[in-house]
Amino acid sequence: MRDNYERGFRSVYTLTVHTVFVTKYRRKIINAEILSRLKEIFQQTCEKWGCHLKEFNAEADHVHMLIDFPPQVQISKLIANLKTVSSRLIRKDFANHLERYYRKPVFWTGSYFVASCGGVTIEQLKKYVEQQSSPNL
Repeated sequence: MRDNYERGFRSVYTLTVHTVFVTKYRRKIINAEILSRLKEIFQQTCEKWGCHLKEFNAEADHVHMLIDFPPQVQISKLIANLKTVSSRLIRKDFANHLERYYRKPVFWTGSYFVASCGGVTIEQLKKYVEQQSSPNL
């Protein structure tokens, strides 16, 4: 098991999610400038939530993030905030670039991908739990 856990007031944890946001209509609008700005926005937003943007990368029509977060953060609310803030700021900062692709004020699709991830596999966890000594009942 990992021994580099985070510590909270009443918890010890390591929580990481892989998240993917896709541009509206899968338009290939993310260029190097937008990518750099998105990374800044996501880092700042994560910090405000007490989270850490561990990894970030993208292609022209979607972004991938690995985010470490504390147990008190609701993932759905964090993701909604990340999408809202980034969409608003990108549309403001790159209005001329985006007006060629969108008539309405949009940037991301309404959906997203999220998956939990960690340092061990399900099989390793099952084996660990099975090996625990149970009290005689």
